[in-house]
Amino acid sequence: MARFKNFSQWKGRWPHWRADGETYYVSFRHRRPLEPEEQQTLFRALLIGTRRLEVVVLAVFPDRTECLGRPIADDEGYEAELSDEIEKAKRRAVKAIVKRSGERFPPFGSESFDRIMRDEMELQTYFEAIIERPEREGWTTEAEEYEWLFVADSPDSSPERN
Repeated sequence: MARFKNFSQWKGRWPHWRADGETYYVSFRHRRPLEPEEQQTLFRALLIGTRRLEVVVLAVFPDRTECLGRPIADDEGYEAELSDEIEKAKRRAVKAIVKRSGERFPPFGSESFDRIMRDEMELQTYFEAIIERPEREGWTTEAEEYEWLFVADSPDSSPERN
């Protein structure tokens, strides 16, 4: 574990692992399949609403959401907390979805699975698994056709922020 900079781990609030300058895999399940407009709401909230997270790949599937991203450091060098960025975006999406659907409870839970990518090979494995899922599941014939999939071309290709 010595290779990670400023590494820590704890129980309770996620991420359960933390290290500066690392790429994280984050995933959370949906309590029910999301409708297309709900997927769009969550997708936009996570892609545009996470101001201090560099999104490498983001996919909102009907049954779960998956993301690879890197927290961005501020001017003083402090990295954003991954959980703060993701949870704020999820809360915004929940508010809009619940208002539209009239449900009592959000369609996805607050608990997320997180993992620090150990090396480039692991990062590539997770990356490929995410982008290949729409084809594997038969939702599209090409991954590029899946509407709620974002793949950064380069670190500088992050979406326009509001």
